[in-house]
Amino acid sequence: MLELAAALLESLAAGRRLAVATVVAVDGSAPRALGTSMAVDDLGRVIGSISGGCVEGAVYEACGRVLETGDAEVCSFGFSDADAFAVGLSCGGRITVAVHELAPAGLRNEASAALLGELALAREGRAAGVAIVLPQASGDLEEQDELGRRAVGELRLMTEHHTPEVDRGGLGPTVLESAARTAVRTALRGALHRGRTERRGIECEGVVVEAVLVVAAAPPRMIVFGAVDFSVALSNAAALLGYRVTVCDARPVFATPDRFPNAEVVNRWPTDYLASTEVDERTVVCILTHDDKFDLPLIEAALALPVAYVGAMGSRTTHDRRIAALRARGLDDEALASLHSPIGLDLGGSTPEETAVSILAEVIAVRNGASGASLRFASGPIHRGDAVPVDAVPVDGVVGRARVDGVADRAPVDGVADRTPVEGDAGLVPVDGVVDRTPVEGDAGLVPVARVADRGLVDGVAARTPVDGVVGRAPVDGVADRAPVVGEAP
Repeated sequence: MLELAAALLESLAAGRRLAVATVVAVDGSAPRALGTSMAVDDLGRVIGSISGGCVEGAVYEACGRVLETGDAEVCSFGFSDADAFAVGLSCGGRITVAVHELAPAGLRNEASAALLGELALAREGRAAGVAIVLPQASGDLEEQDELGRRAVGELRLMTEHHTPEVDRGGLGPTVLESAARTAVRTALRGALHRGRTERRGIECEGVVVEAVLVVAAAPPRMIVFGAVDFSVALSNAAALLGYRVTVCDARPVFATPDRFPNAEVVNRWPTDYLASTEVDERTVVCILTHDDKFDLPLIEAALALPVAYVGAMGSRTTHDRRIAALRARGLDDEALASLHSPIGLDLGGSTPEETAVSILAEVIAVRNGASGASLRFASGPIHRGDAVPVDAVPVDGVVGRARVDGVADRAPVDGVADRTPVEGDAGLVPVDGVVDRTPVEGDAGLVPVARVADRGLVDGVAARTPVDGVVGRAPVDGVADRAPVVGEAP
């Protein structure tokens, strides 16, 4: 709900009652993330989207019921293909949605001051968090009607600063013991620190409380060192992804606000700035200076910080020289395993804009514990739950690349490094002049045909002789360069 903070506060200020539906569980390839919300006011107006269009109609009906009764509901949609298509969840996954009412002061289910405070923080782009405490598991609570819904009067909202005094007013009845409330607040504080919405089973004195810790984090930082053309493209693209970008370069003639309109510009010696600025476990550090006198001390300092990502630009020759120099400075294999160098994924790009996409693709993959491989060759749900860190095992010389489907080595296929072979690949040989294209059915051999090196034999023709200077074209019926058709004698 925090992503809707501005609209929710505006509606409440105008005296409107709202039903807020929030995704509290995701199973399979559901299209929206945990914690995503949609709201409907008492005039029937919709705010936000809960599934990218898949189940909006069913959720709208659930919101209408909650506005009418004031009782919270938990609804599940999907799982089987038939169920999924019935409500529009064509991706085949399942989502569970908690729906509750928020109202202005003096009305049923009025929003508490604590909740309004978190919404105000989120509206201002500051860190905010709300815990949605789900009903404790029991047989009657698991019973659903034919629409996949169940009434849950004890659905509860809590904030980090929740106290018994704010039990009244939109946070639900007091159903949690004091120790359990403290445990939920502690878990919410941890999720705020990590900047990620989570679903947690929180155990306290033998009781497990299921809670969705909805977090609106302050924008993560990206610090780019080196005011080069690649930095311009990277800062612009990173800003689109929600990063708060800082570009640092000791040369004020290159690092100017006009050149970097989407970034904070700092004219300081890189290591001095890195030592003095605030970073956290979501911070991304990109070193694009491409100068050893800056790179080496900067990489060494960055690898010692608790940041999410450290990447350095350079050729493989530069990388090898840099690694040797860093080892000479005392960095061990464990420290160097965290360095992404050469920076970015292998997309084959070369322009600053393409390089920015390559870098950000790797940043996203590292953040989510993903392999960076094509979804075409992956299995399992596309939209996963909590990220699972990849093992820092070199694959194709890239530290941190995950193996896919048990493939231990990643051989070049179609000229693309790290693409896994598919079923039926007989070998990796030049075909049609394209290195690493696998032979197709019927290829009897690889001989020059029509000036194209490595074209396979066609239609069983055993030999192709030069005609009119064209290599590989055979005469047919005295007509130069006409290919034989079915039934014609050679």
